[in-house]
Amino acid sequence: HSMLALYHLFSGIAPTELAGIDEVMSAAGASRIPPVRRVVLVGNKISPGNPSTKPDGTVVRTLWGELAWQLGGKTAFARLAADDEQATSPGDVLRELFNDYGPCVILVDEWVAYARQLHDQSDLPAGGFETQFTFAQLLTESAKLAKNCLLVISLPASDTSSSPHTQANDVEVGGTRGREALDRLRNVVGRVEASWRPASAEEGFEIVRRRLFQPLADPTQFKDRDVVARAFADFYRTQQAEFPPECRENDYEKRIRAAYPIHPEVFDRLYTDWSTLVKFQRTRGVLRLMAAVIHSLWEKGDRNPLILPSNVAIDDARVQSELTRYLSDNWVPVIEKDVDGPNSLPLKLDRDLPNLGRVSACRRVARAIYMGSAPTTAAAHKGIEDRRVKLGCAMPGESPAVFGDALRRLAGAGTYLYQDGPHYWYSTQPTVTKLAEDRAEQFKRNPDKVAQEIEQRLRKDLERKGDFARIHPMPATGADIPDDLDARLVVLGVNHPYSKEGNSAGEVAARAILESRGNAPRLYRNTLVFLAADKTRLQDLDEAARKYLAWESILAEKGQLNLTPYQVTQAETQRAAADGTVTARLPETYQWLLVPVQATPQAPITWEAQRLSGTDALAVRVSRKLRSDELYLTTFASTRLRMELERVPLWRGDHVAVRQLIEDFARYLYLPRLKDSSVLLHAISDGVNLLTWTQDGFAFADSFDEAAGRYQGLRAGQMLTLIDAHAPGLLVKPEVAVRQLDAERADLGSRRAPAAPTWGGPGTISGPQAGEPGSEVQPVAARPKRFHGTAVLDATRVGRDASRIADEVISHLVGLVGTRVTVTIEVEAEIPGGAPDHVVRTVTENSRTLKFASQGFENE
Repeated sequence: HSMLALYHLFSGIAPTELAGIDEVMSAAGASRIPPVRRVVLVGNKISPGNPSTKPDGTVVRTLWGELAWQLGGKTAFARLAADDEQATSPGDVLRELFNDYGPCVILVDEWVAYARQLHDQSDLPAGGFETQFTFAQLLTESAKLAKNCLLVISLPASDTSSSPHTQANDVEVGGTRGREALDRLRNVVGRVEASWRPASAEEGFEIVRRRLFQPLADPTQFKDRDVVARAFADFYRTQQAEFPPECRENDYEKRIRAAYPIHPEVFDRLYTDWSTLVKFQRTRGVLRLMAAVIHSLWEKGDRNPLILPSNVAIDDARVQSELTRYLSDNWVPVIEKDVDGPNSLPLKLDRDLPNLGRVSACRRVARAIYMGSAPTTAAAHKGIEDRRVKLGCAMPGESPAVFGDALRRLAGAGTYLYQDGPHYWYSTQPTVTKLAEDRAEQFKRNPDKVAQEIEQRLRKDLERKGDFARIHPMPATGADIPDDLDARLVVLGVNHPYSKEGNSAGEVAARAILESRGNAPRLYRNTLVFLAADKTRLQDLDEAARKYLAWESILAEKGQLNLTPYQVTQAETQRAAADGTVTARLPETYQWLLVPVQATPQAPITWEAQRLSGTDALAVRVSRKLRSDELYLTTFASTRLRMELERVPLWRGDHVAVRQLIEDFARYLYLPRLKDSSVLLHAISDGVNLLTWTQDGFAFADSFDEAAGRYQGLRAGQMLTLIDAHAPGLLVKPEVAVRQLDAERADLGSRRAPAAPTWGGPGTISGPQAGEPGSEVQPVAARPKRFHGTAVLDATRVGRDASRIADEVISHLVGLVGTRVTVTIEVEAEIPGGAPDHVVRTVTENSRTLKFASQGFENE
C-alpha cells in the first residue's frame, strides 16, 4: 500500500484528486508535484530464464535491463544493452541514467522471490546468484549518488532462521535459498537504507475504514460516533481497576473516534499479535479478516455500537477460515471445543448459567482470549491479561465483573485454555483439565470414595461442636447412638438426604433412630436433633468432591504422568479451587435441621424441618438456630420450671424426685429440650433461692419420712448449693412446704415459751403482766439480732478461705430479709527486713485505688 501510494502520487494526476494529499504537501512545503518517471520491478512477475520482448522490439533479459527500458525506453536500454546480454553488472551507467532521466522513483517488490530462482553457474539469461547482489549494491549506491532518484525496496520483515515457524516462513521466503537471498539483500540495502515502517495500527484504522465502510457524511453520523466514543471513554474511566491503564487517558477516546466503528483493541491485537505471523500480512491480512467479520455481522443484523474482539464471529465459516489459515490445522478442534463451536464449552456455560448467558459472557470472553492469544502460543510470554480480556468484551451498561466470573469458569473447565496468574491463552495441547474431567467422571463408578471424602470433611467441620457436648456423625443405625440424658446432634450420612417431597430418606432415618436403639425402644427421645443434607444440593457437592479427588490423584501421579512444571502449577491451582468449592458447598448442602416436637402429651409427634443459614461451622449454626427458636436450652429459668411443673403436671403427689425430673425432661418431647441435667439442676437451685419461692419457686427436701409424714431437710427461700444429680432429693410443692414449716415453727415456739409470747420492742416479751394476780414472769430468750465473728486467714490461701467463709457464713446471713451485713478486712504485716521501695509504692498506690483505708507503712 505504501508503494501504491507513491505510484499514484507521481502519476501526474492532480493532487486534489487524491484524498489526504493536501495535508502531505502542506507538511512538505510543496505547492505542486513535478513530472516523475516511474520504474516498477516485481520479482514474481519477471522470469529470470525467459527474456521479455517489449512492444518496440527490445529484448530484455536482466533486472537492470528492465529498469533501463522502463526509465528511458529503447534509447536508455541501448546504453547497457551489452551488460544485459552478457548478464553482467552495468557499473556507473546506472547513476548516469538516473541523472539523465530524473527525477525518477524506482519501486522494487518481491526481490527475494526473484533472486532465489538464480543459479550459481550464471547459466540463466538473468545472470547468476552472486551477480544479483553485485547489482543490488550498485543500484543502492547509484540511487544514493544520483541527483533526483528515490529507490523503494520491500523485504520480508521476519528472519526465518530464528523463527519458530520455520516451515510456514519457508513458504513466504523460499527455503534455504530464499533465506540466503534475504540475508544478502538485507545486508546490501541496510548500508544506505532509510527504513519506512509499514502501516501502524492507527494508519490501519484509516485503511480499513476507507476500504470497507462508506465515509461519514451526515452530521448526525459524526454526532453518533462522538456519543459512542464518549460513552466508552466514561465507562473505562469509572471502572479504572477493571481495564488497562491507557484506557483512562483522553487519547484513548480519540483512538475510538479514529477507529469507529471498530474498537481500537481489535486493531491492537491484529497489528501487535497477528502481524507476528509470517503468513499474515499487516494490511492485506487485516483487510481480508475484517471484511469477513463485517460481512458476517451485517448479515446477522448486529446492533452493537462498536466491533469489539468479542464480536468477531469465529463460528462463521468465512471468519474462522481467515483466522485459521495463518495457523496450524490443529486449531480447528480447539475452536470447536473451547471457543465458538455449536457444542463448545462457552455456549454450554452460557446456557447453564442465566446470569452469564444473558449477555453471552462466556462466549464473548472465549473470543476475546482467542483473538489475543492464538498467534502468540510460541512466544516466551504467552497470553492476554484479564483486564485486556474485559476490554475486548465489556460495553457501557454492562458489569465487568460478569466477564471476570465467566473468565474464571472457563479457566476451570476449559480443555485447551491455560492460565498463568492474570494471563490466559489457548493452546493446541490439551491442559490437565481434560484429564481431570475424565477422572472426575470415573469417580462416578466409585461412590464410596466420594462419600468417604465428604464424610471426612464433615467430621472435620463438626470438630467445632457449638453448644453440644457430643455429636454423632453419620451413624449406620440407631444402635450407634447411646440412650443418654444429655442432648446431642445426629448428622445423617449422604445416603439419607432430605427433601420436602415427604417420607424422604433423611426423615425416615431420623424417625427410626428416634424410636429405637437397635432392637430396644429409645427412652430418652427428647435429647436428639438431626441434621440432613439437601437432596438437590447433594449432587453439586458430589460433583465438587469428584473434581477435587481428580486433581488430587493427578498431583499424586505427576511423575508417572510426566507433567510439566506449568501443568503441576495449574493442577495445584485447580486443586485449591476445587477444595474451596467443596468447603463452600458442604454447609450449603447440609442445611436441613430436623427436630421432633410434641405440643401436648396427647398430641402426635411431628417433625419440624428448618433451613440453616450463615457461614459458621455446622454445629454452631444448628445451636444458634435451635436457641433462637427455643428448641434447645442451655439455660433454664426457675420460674419456667415452676410453670412446667404445674402445666403438665410433673408432680408425683406433693413432690417429685429430682432424678425423676431429669428423666422426664430427657424423655418427653412436649417438655423443653435441655442441654444436659446441669441446666435443670441450676434452675432448681435458683427456684429454691427465690425470696418469692411460694409464688414462683418451690421447696427442696432431702427425703420424705412416710412414717412421720414430714419432709426431712426441708428448706426454701435460702441459698442452695448445686445439687448432685445422682444424690436423693425432692422438689416439694410450695403450699405443702409452707404448712410443714409453719407447723414446725409453731411447735418450736411452744416448746420454748408456754405462754405463747408476742413480739414487742427489741429484747422485750409481752405475756402475763408482772404483778397481776396469779401471774409469775417467766424469762423467755429473745431471738438473737446481732452476729459478729472474726477469723485469722492463711496469708498464702486468702482467696480460698475467704470464699469458704462467704459461702458457708455470709451467704446465710445475707439471705435473711432486711439484714444489713458488713464485712471488714483487716491486714497487719510485720516486715523484719523492711519493705523495698517498689513494694511500698505498689501497696500504697493499690490501697488508694481500692479505697482500702490503711495507715500506711511505719518504721517501727
